[in-house]
Amino acid sequence: MSFRRHFYALKRWKAQRYVSLRTQIPAGGSFITMNLGIHSFLVSFFICSAMAASAMTNSYLLSYSPAPPGNPLKGFMPYSGNYSTFPYSMEWDYLPLRSLMTGPTNFDWSTIDALLNNDASRGHQTVFRVYLDYPALPTGIPQYLLDAGLVAYSYTNYGNDGISVSPDYENPLLDQALMNFIAALGARYDGDPRVGFVELGLLGYWGEWHTYPETNWFASTAVQDAVLTAYAGAFHQTKVLVRWPAGDLKPASLPVGYHDDSFAYDTIAPPAYNFSSLLAAAGETNKWQTQPIGGEFYPPIQLCAWNPGPSNCVPPGQAFSNCVALTHTSWILNQAVFDPGFSGTQQDLALMGARQLGYELYVTNATLVQNRGADSLSVTIGVLNQGVAPFYYDWPVQLAVWNTSNGIVQSWTTPWKLSCVYPGSNSIWTCTNNNLHLPAGQYKLLLGVMNPMTNGAPLRFANQTQDSDLAGWLTLGQLPVFRQQPNLNGAFFPLGFILHASNMTPGIWSIEDTSNGFTWTTLLTTNIATAQWSFVDQEILPDRFYRVVSQP
Repeated sequence: MSFRRHFYALKRWKAQRYVSLRTQIPAGGSFITMNLGIHSFLVSFFICSAMAASAMTNSYLLSYSPAPPGNPLKGFMPYSGNYSTFPYSMEWDYLPLRSLMTGPTNFDWSTIDALLNNDASRGHQTVFRVYLDYPALPTGIPQYLLDAGLVAYSYTNYGNDGISVSPDYENPLLDQALMNFIAALGARYDGDPRVGFVELGLLGYWGEWHTYPETNWFASTAVQDAVLTAYAGAFHQTKVLVRWPAGDLKPASLPVGYHDDSFAYDTIAPPAYNFSSLLAAAGETNKWQTQPIGGEFYPPIQLCAWNPGPSNCVPPGQAFSNCVALTHTSWILNQAVFDPGFSGTQQDLALMGARQLGYELYVTNATLVQNRGADSLSVTIGVLNQGVAPFYYDWPVQLAVWNTSNGIVQSWTTPWKLSCVYPGSNSIWTCTNNNLHLPAGQYKLLLGVMNPMTNGAPLRFANQTQDSDLAGWLTLGQLPVFRQQPNLNGAFFPLGFILHASNMTPGIWSIEDTSNGFTWTTLLTTNIATAQWSFVDQEILPDRFYRVVSQP
């Protein structure tokens, strides 16, 4: 980050016999120069600040640094649990419907609440899916439906051997149960900050919307449409995802994203049943612009997907980076990077892969315009999304005034919307606060995006000054507050040149000099608590510039 510091400067010429005052304002700061000559042995003069009484502008160019791979709502995630082997911000889990529903309108939320609370205790949001039929696990069908005569089919595929059963999805009692459940689920958890995303589930093996190879067992398009519509109507804040475009409804008309559960295996076309093919056929290749894309790294290749060289087992044509770029995926269930975990080159490659997912927001520059002293502040920043997807929630974006003595002395929420910063776009955000009323002093302006979940990790920007002054906040630049215009006086004395500063704010200041206007040498740096102070330069040199600089 390049801090543009406030300084007050003068130039002395020993050979001239005139005094003239010239002010100039360079980009990002207030710069005063003075040409003076000697009318007598003792010459004194006055320099006013170039800050206009009505406004002062400071511009900052901020340096890039990669954002953490464990930023909120993106990257790799494990099944619910505590892991130290890889950074993550979300946890994933299945839930059987029978643990949540005991009658047509009777619900027990203790299981899901326990899951959400456990994940939240680690500072993580949850992604979950509710199922009726999970091969090789006991049935997820509510017992009251089985007792009412719901037909269910036994099968041996996927190692099931008759443990789970596939229900008759056309059964009216089951269909009504699904509608009741989805409505109740949305009423309770839509907008819950502990929930990152909800996968629709419910239909098909694992809730993945298929019963292959017993395709005739799967739900009709009418049932699929009913489930899609019910979720879209129940969740208005929390984002929901389905396995792939389904039903007879036009998918683009529904606020529903997609999850690719064979990621880096069946992602890129051909063949026509691969994930990208299905999105293209449904006209959904741009759905990522408003709705999230998630998924699961294909389990059989998780352990070898990060092997360097020939031992890498990702199929030809399904390179991880290409899959991410094509689908604009934000997050992936990838248990192997957590358990057993990796080291060395595999770990480095996995971290690189996690960084590629979702958003990466880089604040490129900031301009701070102070009006009426420090009572009004206008802030303009440039935000560049260097990732592959937006941040899908409009978490509050805050600005804060901070100093080393008191921490945050004032903060406010801006109208800025994260969800509108698309990949490759450099968005310009502007807002004004007319009620600062700050006392004189040296401050910094910070930018933060706070996680609405208690204990949740804040969003971190891809900047070098992220967390540099305060954890969870990006330092945009310094914000000096002068209640009086600083004055700088200079005069020759027999033993040197004396500089006298007045109306100065307390803080760290440096005195610098130069002979060419480009290369500055620090003569003194001091933490001054008084409004007036002096410095004597005992080296008498011609054509010399001086400046006093406020440090961040």
